[in-house]
Amino acid sequence: MLKIAIIGVGTVGSSVAQILEDNKDIITARAGCELVPTIGVVSNLNKKRDVNIKLTDNIDEVLNDDSIDIVVELMGGVEKPFEVVKKALQKGKAVVTANKALLAYHRYDLQDAAGDVAFEYEAAVAGGIPIINALRDGLGANHILSIKGIMNGTCNYMLTKMINEGVPYDQILKESQELGYAEADPTFDVGGFDAAHKLLILASIAYGIDSKPEDILIEGIENISSADIDFATEFGYSIKLLAIAKKIGSTVELRVHPVFISKDEMIAKVDGVMNGVSVIGDKVGETMYYGPGAGGDATASAVIANIIDIARKGKGSPMLGYQIPLESNLTLASADSIETKYYLRLEVEDKSGVLAKIASILGDKDISIETMMQKPLGTDRANLLIATHICKEVNIKEALKQIENSGVVKAKPAMIRIEA
Repeated sequence: MLKIAIIGVGTVGSSVAQILEDNKDIITARAGCELVPTIGVVSNLNKKRDVNIKLTDNIDEVLNDDSIDIVVELMGGVEKPFEVVKKALQKGKAVVTANKALLAYHRYDLQDAAGDVAFEYEAAVAGGIPIINALRDGLGANHILSIKGIMNGTCNYMLTKMINEGVPYDQILKESQELGYAEADPTFDVGGFDAAHKLLILASIAYGIDSKPEDILIEGIENISSADIDFATEFGYSIKLLAIAKKIGSTVELRVHPVFISKDEMIAKVDGVMNGVSVIGDKVGETMYYGPGAGGDATASAVIANIIDIARKGKGSPMLGYQIPLESNLTLASADSIETKYYLRLEVEDKSGVLAKIASILGDKDISIETMMQKPLGTDRANLLIATHICKEVNIKEALKQIENSGVVKAKPAMIRIEA
C-alpha cells in the first residue's frame, strides 16, 4: 500500500481523490498495490469539498509524516510550491505535480533535488495528453526536429468561435469567462504565457535547453481582428496560437504566438477547447497527440498515471529523460533570426501611391509580396492585407517601423507569422 497526500484539493485535487476511490480495482491491478489518498492540504478548511479524506491547512502535517509515500502538488504558483516540493523530495517522498509555472522556472533545480527520488509531471503539459512520456520515452531514439503545439484550450476555443462563427474577440472573451474557460484576468491564457510555460518543459526534454519565459518570444491573441480572419479564410489558412520549438542547426527556436497555418495541416484541425501537439523526429517522422488539455478528470487522469508508474517501478523515470547528462551544444536562437512568411495588416489612406510606397519599403528590406487583399474601411481608408514570401524577422520588424513612420498608415501595423 502507498499513502498519498494531495496539496491543493481544488477541482483537480478533488478529482484525483475521487478517481482513486471510484476506480480502485483497476488502479490497484495496474499499480500492483493499493493507492490510498490519505490527507489533503487546503488553504480554507471552511470551504466544502466533495472528498472522503482528512483535510488540514498545515503542510507540515504532510512533510513530517513518514508514512506518506507520494505527495501530489496541485497548489499553483511558483516559489511556495518550489519550497514545498523541494522539502518533500529531500525527505524521500515521491512527488507528482501538474504545476507548469513551477517547472517553467525550477525544473532543473528540482531535477537536482530529486536525484533518485521519483518526480513526475505528465499533467503539467496538455492535461490528459501523455506528451511527456511520448517525448521522454516513446521517442527516445529520435533527435527531435520540431514541436508544434496547441497547448491552451481557452485560446483555441476563442479562435475557433471567431473563425467559424464570426464572433468578435471581446464578445467571445466574455463568453469564455462566463463558461469558466477564461479567468477574470485572462492575461495568462490569451497572452500566451500558459502555453510558453508548457513549451519550455517540452524543450528541456527534447533539447536539454534551460530557458525561462523571459528568454523567449511570447505573443497572445488579443489583437486578432475580423480582417485577419477574412484573409485567412480567403487563402486557406486557419489561425492558431502555437507553441513552437524548432532545431535550426546548432540553435533552437522557442516561440509562442498566433500563426496562419494551412487548413490541410493536421494540427489546424484541432478545434474548440481541445489540445494537440505535433512532434517531428528524425527517424519516426511526424507523430500527433490530441486530447483534452484541461479539466478536473482529464488532468487527474494524468496525475494518477504518474502515481501508478511510481508504484510499479519504485522510482520515477529520469525527470527530463536523460540517464546521463546530455552533452548538448544547442543554444537558444534569437527572435530576430526567425525566417518564415509574414502577414501584415495595414490601415492606410485609400489613395494612389500608398501601395507603391509600402512595396518600396518592403523591397528595400529584401521582402517580397506573395499575396494581397484590400478591404475598404469607410470612404477614405482601407485595410491592406499582405502576405510575404519567406524573410527574416529582423527585416520585417525594421520594415514595419518604417511603414508606421511613413505617413500613409492610420494605425499601428499588425503582423502575424505564417507557419510554412
